Amino acid sequence: MRPNDQNEARLGLAVSVKVAGSGVERNRIRRMIRESFRLHQHELPAMDLVISARSRARGTASGELRASLEELWGIVRQ
Repeated sequence: MRPNDQNEARLGLAVSVKVAGSGVERNRIRRMIRESFRLHQHELPAMDLVISARSRARGTASGELRASLEELWGIVRQ
């Protein structure tokens, strides 16, 4: 993450084939991250955030992935 001069948080994603496998799984991970960001972007400082998915994200239950993202937004807010 890096501060920006846009007065809002911005999101970048990196979800590779090597990490997530099929397009269906990569898109599921991307959708989950984008939706979580959409719900929290107004609470976040003006930062450019790049989230790089790890191989653990593949096959992870949606609730577990959401909880991990909630933790991440908490770290970013500090």
